[in-house]
Amino acid sequence: MENFNFPNLKMYNNSRNISGIKNLAESVPAEILHMIDPYWYQYPPMEPMWFGIIGFVITVLGVMSLIGNFVVIYVFTSSKPLRTSSNLFVVNLAVSDFCMMFTMFPPVVLNGFYGTWILGPFLCELYGLFGSLFGCVSIWTMTMIALDRYNVIVKGITKAPLSIKGAILRLAFVWFVCGCWALVPLFGWNRYVPEGNMTACGTDYFAKDWFNRSYIIVYSTWAYVIPLTLIIFSYYHILKSVRDHEAAMREQAKKMNIQSFRNADDKAKSVEIKLAKVALCTIALWFLAWTPYSIINYAGIFNSLNLSPLSTICGSVFAKANSVCNPIVYGLSHPKYKQVLREKMPWLICADPPSTASDSKTQATTEIMETTA
Repeated sequence: MENFNFPNLKMYNNSRNISGIKNLAESVPAEILHMIDPYWYQYPPMEPMWFGIIGFVITVLGVMSLIGNFVVIYVFTSSKPLRTSSNLFVVNLAVSDFCMMFTMFPPVVLNGFYGTWILGPFLCELYGLFGSLFGCVSIWTMTMIALDRYNVIVKGITKAPLSIKGAILRLAFVWFVCGCWALVPLFGWNRYVPEGNMTACGTDYFAKDWFNRSYIIVYSTWAYVIPLTLIIFSYYHILKSVRDHEAAMREQAKKMNIQSFRNADDKAKSVEIKLAKVALCTIALWFLAWTPYSIINYAGIFNSLNLSPLSTICGSVFAKANSVCNPIVYGLSHPKYKQVLREKMPWLICADPPSTASDSKTQATTEIMETTA
């Protein structure tokens, strides 16, 4: 990277454009040409317009993600009532999403300006490593959120509440294992290479030998299939528990000839159900974002789809867009979060403060949330 003179490189690329570049692979600097899969030689260079569009989109998403996740980290860590074991997962998710965009979007914008990857082989591998690490940490953090909600709602009083130490140990395990998986390609099991329009790097899903293909399969099992299975298991039993609970309450109310039968425990459980819905929404958004990129990886190793440079880079950008959604979901759905945000950053709150008539209800809800979370 230190040998590059960016302005001269751009003039060099422009001169090559004038003379005519036959295919996409020829647009990359010579020092990373060995990393380009032969698959990309069949495509002509992308129109400059697409580099501008992708750069603009990823910049908007990046700024929104960095601001949103920073606010979540600040609010949850600066307010004592929000420093609970369950909320440690929320903070970790925001940290992972913040790091994702902090390391991902600037290189894409810079490389888009020059029309190819200009940062050299080492930074290409580092870019791919960071994308793999933070993406994996995000999904496993949300899996921990789902399992935590399962323990609270389904197990209830039969399960010991999660302690701060327990949450930290779980998160340490997630970072360690995800870090190991992200490092493996640097030691020969698959590799990180430029992809799509050559402005981003990821795993080599066009590898022809089964040794390298097996990494995509095994890693996707850890980072996609297993979390999905655990999440489906957790939320199936959560919904089943809620349904059985509501049916029991209606039956009890019928026997007592009253319309409803609620107590403090039911209110606490109601709050937990709301938090579970927030987590489920966040996880659903994550899978909607990352599933297209997972399909791209499998289509590459099995040669089942014609993957164009534009479709692959769009799949990569779309996956990163999920880091924008998480702070919005939690900000809109966590009453105590909105209350603290209103106190610390009133200029970010567009809605009016709750009216006096609803203050007691809001306070009761947040107190229950603090106790049960």
